[in-house]
Amino acid sequence: MTAYAYVLWSKRLQKRYIGSCRDIEIRLKEHNRGRQRFTKGGIPWVVVYKEEYPDYSSARKREVYLKTGQGRKYLDDVLGD
Repeated sequence: MTAYAYVLWSKRLQKRYIGSCRDIEIRLKEHNRGRQRFTKGGIPWVVVYKEEYPDYSSARKREVYLKTGQGRKYLDDVLGD
C-alpha cells in the first residue's frame, strides 16, 4: 500500500512539520482540525513537499532521515528556505 513522507508549512508559526502517513489528504485534514498537539497552533497547514513510497515502513524511514541535520539541509535546498 502506498505511503508518503511529507512536509507541512505553517505561515502562522513560520515552521515546517515533517511526517509520514498512508493517506496524505486525510492526514492533512487531521492536522488542520487541531487534533495533534504540535500542529494545533499552526493551523492552517499546507503540504509543501511529499514523496511517495511503496509501503509505510519506507516512508517512515524517510521521515526519520528528513528530521536529521542532513535531511533538514536537503529540505532547505529543495524548498529554498
